[in-house]
Amino acid sequence: MRTATLMMSIFAHVIATCALIIAPLYATDTLPEPRSATEFIRVIPLATPTPPPVKLDRTPRVIANTDAAPIEAPDGIRAEEPVEPVNDALEISGAIVFGSSDVPIAELLPPPSSPPQPVRVGGEIRPPQRVTDVTPIYPQIARAARVEGIVILEAVIAEDGAVRDVRVLRSLPLLDAAAIDAVRQWRFTPTLLNGQPVPVVMTVTVAFKLR
Repeated sequence: MRTATLMMSIFAHVIATCALIIAPLYATDTLPEPRSATEFIRVIPLATPTPPPVKLDRTPRVIANTDAAPIEAPDGIRAEEPVEPVNDALEISGAIVFGSSDVPIAELLPPPSSPPQPVRVGGEIRPPQRVTDVTPIYPQIARAARVEGIVILEAVIAEDGAVRDVRVLRSLPLLDAAAIDAVRQWRFTPTLLNGQPVPVVMTVTVAFKLR
């Protein structure tokens, strides 16, 4: 009995195993392909923000003209505000310039011309002639000391012949001041260069001699 039951169990297991092996060989349906991982990825494009539309102000601008006539009738007559007089004519160096300007008059004036430099006597520049001579006063201290001699000076003669500057080239201490005071009072004829008076530099001598 046990042997028959064992044989039947073995036979049933063999049939089941064969069925599991043979059944797939006769199947005609194709198995579905597995899904790709990329099918589950959804690309969401980034939304670019749209700039707001620019509103152009097309309203015409009206510039108020204070000098224009009023459109509406005024409520009454107002007193006029006092207006300071403006001198629109500026006289500059003999010429008249019309129109107001915010530039100071000092900047509109031409720059002052620098005085001409003195030229030294010599060559074509002849020494001027002395027209006014003043004798120097002999100092008492020099007279008492019996001091005699010659003081050599360099003088600048202006365009009008006046002595403008004096300096000592050869000095006698007791006689220098008297020589300078006398030369400053001398007058000369104007020196012309190309027809124009010019200052000149010349050397003058003042002699002191006791009598």
